[in-house]
Amino acid sequence: MPQTRPPAFTALLFGLPGCLVDFGARTLPLALSRLLPELPPQRLAEVSTLPPRAALDQALGTTASDTQYDAFRLQLLDAASEQAEAVAGLERLAEVTDGGRLPCAWLDELPAEVSRRLATPLPAWLGGTDSTGARPWPAPDGCWQALAQLGVARLEGAVLISANPRLLHAGLNAGLWTVGLATSGPLCGLAPADWQALAGVERDRLRAAATLELYRLGAHSVVDHLGELAPCLADLASRRDKGEKP
Repeated sequence: MPQTRPPAFTALLFGLPGCLVDFGARTLPLALSRLLPELPPQRLAEVSTLPPRAALDQALGTTASDTQYDAFRLQLLDAASEQAEAVAGLERLAEVTDGGRLPCAWLDELPAEVSRRLATPLPAWLGGTDSTGARPWPAPDGCWQALAQLGVARLEGAVLISANPRLLHAGLNAGLWTVGLATSGPLCGLAPADWQALAGVERDRLRAAATLELYRLGAHSVVDHLGELAPCLADLASRRDKGEKP
């Protein structure tokens, strides 16, 4: 049954790439692969799970120079321009946020100008937060800072929705309800056309592996993508009504 009103949550926090925009969370791996075309695919996949600067350092095998990092930022900006497309289902957020009246915001760890470029398709009421001074995920600082900037007075009832395992881990460390997105994020890591081009059996295999990994991490619920969020939040609200806590 369609969700007709938002559950009684205090706030919704979202990851940015792989959740709201950039299906497959391709911005970081694309930038790295273009900057370092000799990087083996398996190594690229491994380092792309890290924060941007750490990913570059690991890919290089040494601390990046300022010149190398500046070149990396330019590649990130170019990749963000290509990947700044809303994921399917974004338009349904209005029904789960009461038209944007429920406090909500996105979090990201890419350089600020890259995040802003990625976020260009988002509605005006869904803005980002300033994580200056926050430790990298999975530390909970960024989640707490985001809630504070939204003016949310308590953690109870706050939900984090993300496809990034480290951000979900941060949400768990912060004491939030968490919803993992299996197919639209880095665990599958495919652009929409590539995902749709897969044989059904292969899509099911990747979906199942990503779903299992997110549940093993501790996510309270896992769905494929943002378009399935409304019934998921309704289920979490029911669990809260029964006394369950994150």
